[in-house]
Amino acid sequence: MTRVEKALAAAHETKALIIGENTLGQIATLFKEQFPGQTAVIIADTHTIEAAGKQVQANLSQAGIKQLTPFVFTDPALYAEFRYIEQLETFIKQHPSIPIAVGSGTINDLTKLASHRCNRPYMCVATAASMDGYTAYGASITFEGAKQTFSCPAPQALLADIDIISQAPSPMTASGYADLLAKITAGADWILADVLNVEKIDPRAWSIVQEGLKEALSDPEGAKRGNKTAITHLTEGLILGGFAMQWAQSSRPASGAEHQFSHLWNMQHHVMDNGIPPSHGFQVSIGTLLSLALYEQLLQSDIPTIDIDACVRAWPDISDAQAQTTKMFKDTDFPTIGLTEITAKYIPHNQLRQQLLQLVQKWRDIQTRLQEQLIPVSEAVKRLQAVGAPTRPEQIGISRKRLRNSILQAQHIRRRFTILDIGVRTGLLDTWADKIFGEYGLWPIS
Repeated sequence: MTRVEKALAAAHETKALIIGENTLGQIATLFKEQFPGQTAVIIADTHTIEAAGKQVQANLSQAGIKQLTPFVFTDPALYAEFRYIEQLETFIKQHPSIPIAVGSGTINDLTKLASHRCNRPYMCVATAASMDGYTAYGASITFEGAKQTFSCPAPQALLADIDIISQAPSPMTASGYADLLAKITAGADWILADVLNVEKIDPRAWSIVQEGLKEALSDPEGAKRGNKTAITHLTEGLILGGFAMQWAQSSRPASGAEHQFSHLWNMQHHVMDNGIPPSHGFQVSIGTLLSLALYEQLLQSDIPTIDIDACVRAWPDISDAQAQTTKMFKDTDFPTIGLTEITAKYIPHNQLRQQLLQLVQKWRDIQTRLQEQLIPVSEAVKRLQAVGAPTRPEQIGISRKRLRNSILQAQHIRRRFTILDIGVRTGLLDTWADKIFGEYGLWPIS
């Protein structure tokens, strides 16, 4: 069995996957096998209905499958926000049918959650290698001003036609490549959580997302050109990331600190000068480079000599930690998220001491595992530039000062244990940031 076939066998929700060149013609057969006798309805936006939706509609009609008129989002500023879930949910409840999401991240997440809220299975036709959420458990949706992951099952079936995906705009491919590169730092964060007994690594989820990662990332130049071999590897890698999340019923296998930066900026409603928010993958591109830079600082730190007593003395009581995070987000429209997350992951002083002792005692093993997992920041910059993804925060409308300020904020909005938490616990986070944004750092601040 191939890696993808093994991952599909481990999936809880996705029962069928077709990936390859010239596969869109198999859509009717796939639908009949998975949803015999059911009515179909295509869910798309104004771009994806043209890219693949109309062809899907024609193929289903030729096969005699009953269809409703496609539901097409026409808002040019469409994004994964809860009001669009409510629109689609109302439609699905009124029209008994099996939704077919034709699109990429936004369309898939909207259809995924709306279908779940209507107790309907759904299927997906991928139109771009732009993110890893096609086969992921859960949907990332903005709700009440905060980017949140809602629990909902992955599609029952997925079709990925490489001919269509390779024709997607190159920035979408670059976004997907950056989202896949993020699995390197996400894996490193999981290693830290595993060694320090915060969250143990699930061996199957780890192997699904990590074993083929190098091959999937091997040709950024080819991916940018739409080379079908490179696009196939990239698409498979993204689908595998989704399957790993599906198996674990969590985004932990594919998401770490680099994604927390993206979530933070989404919650802050960040847009570029043109009024458009940068893509998820482009935000994660900068987040991944920042995470890699933080890891380089960690590996250069003399961890065995850290003053554990001083770290414990500096550690706030729970009430002080809650007050700090409340103050940090008091003027935002998500004032309670930090409080909830910091409270959930707070550890008392005696546990902090034990965790830091473990860090010191296991440092040699941690170093070895991290060095095997990570790539240099300089290598990541080359790859992201080659595929057309941003490597400087200004390219996504984030100033360097704001990026630096985002470090501690990002640590406060998720309970997930990452490199950010190591920096906070050891008291080294500011020192690392000084070097990253200093005169000889990755992004000097004038």
